[in-house]
Amino acid sequence: MPQDGPVEVVILGAGVIGLTVAYTLLTTSPNAYKIKIVARDMPDDLSSQAFASPWAGANWSPMRGSNDRTRVWERATINKMWELTPQGLAMELPSRVFFTTNEDLSQLWYKDLVKDFRVLDPSEVPAGLQGGIAFKTFSINPELYLPWLQSELLARGVEFVRRKVHSLGEAAALAGPNSVLVNATGIGARSLIGVEDADVHPIRGQTIIVHAPGLKEFVSLPLGAGNPGEATYIIPRPSPPGEVLLGGTFQPDNWDTSVDVATAKGILERCAALAPQLKDAETRILRHNVGLRPARKGGPRVEAAWTDVPLKSELLPLPESDGRVNGRVLLVHAYGFGAAGYQNSWGAAQEVADLIASSLKN
Repeated sequence: MPQDGPVEVVILGAGVIGLTVAYTLLTTSPNAYKIKIVARDMPDDLSSQAFASPWAGANWSPMRGSNDRTRVWERATINKMWELTPQGLAMELPSRVFFTTNEDLSQLWYKDLVKDFRVLDPSEVPAGLQGGIAFKTFSINPELYLPWLQSELLARGVEFVRRKVHSLGEAAALAGPNSVLVNATGIGARSLIGVEDADVHPIRGQTIIVHAPGLKEFVSLPLGAGNPGEATYIIPRPSPPGEVLLGGTFQPDNWDTSVDVATAKGILERCAALAPQLKDAETRILRHNVGLRPARKGGPRVEAAWTDVPLKSELLPLPESDGRVNGRVLLVHAYGFGAAGYQNSWGAAQEVADLIASSLKN
């Protein structure tokens, strides 16, 4: 639907997906969009457990459930992270992943995605494990990366509105008819009226941030290698110097955001078994984190369709005639990335931008 002037875009959600979508729209199609990001939690709300982005490991690591579509997203994201490395926003990270079962490690799907992939010699594999691989990937620190994205968007004229939105109709009214509405609400898509996606669910992640300057590489075991709900990984960050994230847990449908002390002790023990340097005197625990990864049964939802508003729902918090827009909006969904939000972000954002551009032409 071609029109004169920039297209109004409202993005619901200021996590890594919403911010990256906004950045991609503005940099791939300059002057084509006027963007407003509307969210209850903003990128500088780094202690808020109400959204997932501040708590992420925020590196690239092998994930279960990848497919041809998500692999395209991951390749685009890795390529973007190499571009950000000279700025200090991302760090090239030597990595090792160990396995507890015998399998042909030379044919893993990501061997051509990461840099310098190789199968470890048996002499390089700790006792009790069956094999391992080494490669180079990236890591970032959400506490620096999210505010950077926000500053880039503010410099490009994006408006940030702190507001809890109850329904798609309420969001559409903020932009007007023939606008674009991007639903990047993460776990909020479960309760957003007009979406109410019951397939959205949390995956609880508990981690520990430590100062451990002796740790210089990402080390992990694949999911499923330990007890149910456990995930073992060590992720050095580009800054502050010496900051390392230790994990963790992978607990589907667990909404608990409190720190479990026994779990924290288990994380420290498992990570120290992989990296004995953690027992050095200079290691200090800085803080304990818990975040809820916004997952979705069936995988991420990224799709677009023209939608009539106002939406008909007896759950709407206000009468439909009160400030509601009558007409159509282009509704684009971008949520349900689970633990892979950061490593899918740039590729998924490009797909969203392509969906918007093609839909607006029709």
